[in-house]
Amino acid sequence: MKLFNCTHCGNRVFFENLRCEACQSTLGFSPEEQAMIAFTVEPDGTWNRLGADGLAYRPCTNTAEGVCNWMVRTDSPHALCTSCRTTHTIPALSNPNNRAYWARLETAKRRLFFTLLELGLPVPNKADDPANGLSFEFLEEIDTSVRVLTGHDEGVITLNIAEADDARRESIRLSMHEPYRTLLGHFRHEIGHYYWDRLVRGTNWIDEYRSLFGDESVDYATALQQHYASPKADWALNYISVYASSHPWEDWAETWAHYLHMVDGLETAASWGLHLDHALHAGPPLDVFPVDPDSESIMAAVVEQWLPVSQFINAMDRSLGSQDSYPFVVNEPVVAKLDFVHRVVRAARTGASPMNFLVPAPTEIADTAPAA
Repeated sequence: MKLFNCTHCGNRVFFENLRCEACQSTLGFSPEEQAMIAFTVEPDGTWNRLGADGLAYRPCTNTAEGVCNWMVRTDSPHALCTSCRTTHTIPALSNPNNRAYWARLETAKRRLFFTLLELGLPVPNKADDPANGLSFEFLEEIDTSVRVLTGHDEGVITLNIAEADDARRESIRLSMHEPYRTLLGHFRHEIGHYYWDRLVRGTNWIDEYRSLFGDESVDYATALQQHYASPKADWALNYISVYASSHPWEDWAETWAHYLHMVDGLETAASWGLHLDHALHAGPPLDVFPVDPDSESIMAAVVEQWLPVSQFINAMDRSLGSQDSYPFVVNEPVVAKLDFVHRVVRAARTGASPMNFLVPAPTEIADTAPAA
């Protein structure tokens, strides 16, 4: 995540901010400009842009619900922002806790979308593109006999809202013996399944994918059953996580999530000007740079940039009495898989490799708030 400044006074602001603490301007994020814009809000509800001239905006309808701070162009027919338009179902707000869970889910999803938009990846929604679009279902498990499982199915990503409760998510993490479990991690993993369908399935990438990740035609249910019964003992030699070893689809999704971790993490470190004098023992000092989206390979960046930065982050975590933020070992086979993900993304963004996106007929849909 890059650094942001108030467009009115220049004060540093952050991605989730609603107001500049220095000049008290109202803030909103523009996905078109990838910037936090300062506004004055008139008595009639009109938002007027402050600072440099630019596009005119109005707030996403969900701003009034307290769950969004993204903006919509005034010439758009849509009431909801790019991110909120992909949310199809929210939990019942009659439960007062659910609004806070909904807000946390949307916040994590906006961070996901920020990275995807920076990478130049399309994020269509099913209202506009039923065949290829994205839809998020934020569901509450009312009856314990009817499980709500986080997962992906043909562009529909379901998340159990219990994951937005820190205590419950930590309890799940411990019960499943996982080193890492976060809302953003869930979003990055599940969107990986979506982009496998859009960018790899049935494309010229499939043979190289199978050489690195394995044959995805292996029965998925059987593979998961075998994994939970007897996980691979030597998984750490070839996979980023034990779950990645369960099936080639999960290996891709876990690797994809870690690619997004790395892209966002290195951009944050570089934006803050991180310099490590002791990145490697007896090695040269390191000035951190973001991942170059146009580079033909990122193997060197993973080893020379991400590994020292992730080690520094973990060292800071331990100094603050927290568990490691990045409790993973990135070995040589994983580096090759991360590099493959990067090359697939690069080819998709530049148009060098066709994507599995059907071009929908142009429509103008004035959307409403998502169903509860």
